[in-house]
This record gives sequence, structure tokens and C-alpha cells, in this order.
Amino acid sequence: MTSSSSKAKFGLRARLAAATTGCLAMVLLAGLPVRAEEANPVLAKVNGAEIRQSDLALAEEELGPSLAQMDPSTKKENVLAFLIDMKIVAKAAEAKKIEDREDFKARLAFTRNRLLMDNLLSVEGKAATTDEAMKKVYEDASKQISGEQEVHARHILVETEDEAKAIEEELKKGADFAELAKKKSKDPGASDGGDLGFFTKDQMVPEFSNVAFALEPGKISDPVKSQFGWHIIKVEEKRNRKAPDFEQVKAQIETYVTRKAQADYVAKLRETAKVERMDQPAEAAKPDAMKPADSKMAPSKK
Repeated sequence: MTSSSSKAKFGLRARLAAATTGCLAMVLLAGLPVRAEEANPVLAKVNGAEIRQSDLALAEEELGPSLAQMDPSTKKENVLAFLIDMKIVAKAAEAKKIEDREDFKARLAFTRNRLLMDNLLSVEGKAATTDEAMKKVYEDASKQISGEQEVHARHILVETEDEAKAIEEELKKGADFAELAKKKSKDPGASDGGDLGFFTKDQMVPEFSNVAFALEPGKISDPVKSQFGWHIIKVEEKRNRKAPDFEQVKAQIETYVTRKAQADYVAKLRETAKVERMDQPAEAAKPDAMKPADSKMAPSKK
């Protein structure tokens, strides 16, 4: 029984009590705390050893991706079966004195250190991820983004210059750019009329960007060669780039702030640690600290 199912059953008991003894009884019942045993029930016993709901939750977290496609009922059965087998095999390993082997002790020590590190860094990361810290990162990044020019363009991509020139002639005679792109462009975006959305200059190859950013809205380029083939470009719109809303990039900012705090914490600890590298000369460069994720915000969409 999970915590949520316990509360549901408790609520049913409270309603039955109210029907027979009145509102006062219901109020008294509603005030009773949920016992720890109800919040973390025993799901199975293996040779007397208990497996609780908290063990199931921990195993689900550890097994992660392998459970992603399972429905909740199947997931629970599989994880519980895994925990039962683990208890049985672990007991057999104890009987065979596996834990006395040197390779087991080394792996256990490594796992212990890894868990200690992961838990402490998680605490440090969460402590640093305040609204104030995230807003500061957002404001700094917004200043770098705002004012940068973006272009909204379409293009038709073909293999040869002759093909590009033929398309150029059709456009001069009044053919619809988007329809020609659908019919003749080899670009994956051809089905959308060659629409590339908004992009900044550094998001395209230089040959393409230089022409696109020089064109006025509504204008169509001469054939342009790049490493991908020959392009005909039509600029739809130009604008100064705006930073995305905070909520749109909040998850990215949270990741950045967390990883930066963790990297800074490790670097600070390293400063006071005595590290001796026996495999390198004493003057060898120190290893780089963990680096935080890229703080760039995602480009705006059309």
C-alpha cells in the first residue's frame, strides 16, 4: 500500500465514521497522523528480510531507463521480482564469503565514495539553485542575446548551378517560392515551403548567412553555392532577437546553475587538498575542474 492509497482508505473510514457519529468524530479522525508503517509498507519478505515501498522506489530510480516503457503495474511487479531475487542471491553470496574478496572490497569502496560524492554535490547544487541566482543568470544571458539580428528566410536547395538558374527564372516570371521549394528543393524542410524560421548569422554557413543578412525582406537572391549545394534564398522578415521568456529556459538555467555550483565546490575543495600524482612529474598541470553546461539559451522559434 502506498502513502496515497493509505490516505484514500483513511478518507473512506472518516466518511463512514461521520455517517454514524457526526461531524465531531470526522474531525477527530482526520487529525490522526499516518503511521510510518502505512507510509512505507512491507511489500514482501525473503527469508524474513523485509522489502518495503522505499526499497521499491530506490530500485526504480536506480534501474531508470529500462523501466520507461512499462505500465505502472508491470513496472512494480518487475522491480519487486528484481528485489526479491537480489535478496536471495545476496544471501547466497554472503554464504560464499564474496564480501571477503579483495575485488569486492575495492568495488564497494569505489561505490561508497561515488555515492558520497553524488549526494554531497546534489545537496550543494540544490542549495545554490535559488530563484535569485537563476534570475541573475537569465538577466546576464538576456543582455548578450537582445539586439542581435535575426532573419526569417526560405530557401530552395538543388544540386547544380544550372538547376538553380532555372528556378531563378521561374521565380522572376512570378512562380510561388514556397510551392517551388516543395516541388524541387532537396532540403528536408522542402515540405514546409523551404521555411528555415528565424536564425542568427552564426547559425548558418557563412556563404548562406552573408547573402541572407544582406537581402531586404521580400527579396530573392541569385544562386548561392555552399557545401550543401546551390541555394536560392528569400528573406521574409528581419528583427532584433529577443530573449526567450524565463519560464521557457528555466530548466536549462537550473541545470547550468546547479552544475556551476558543483564545479565551483569541487574546485574549492581541490585547492586545500594534498594531491600527489605518482604517474606524472610534480610540475604536471592539474586536471581541469568539472565544467558547467553551456549557458546559451535556445534560439527563438519563428
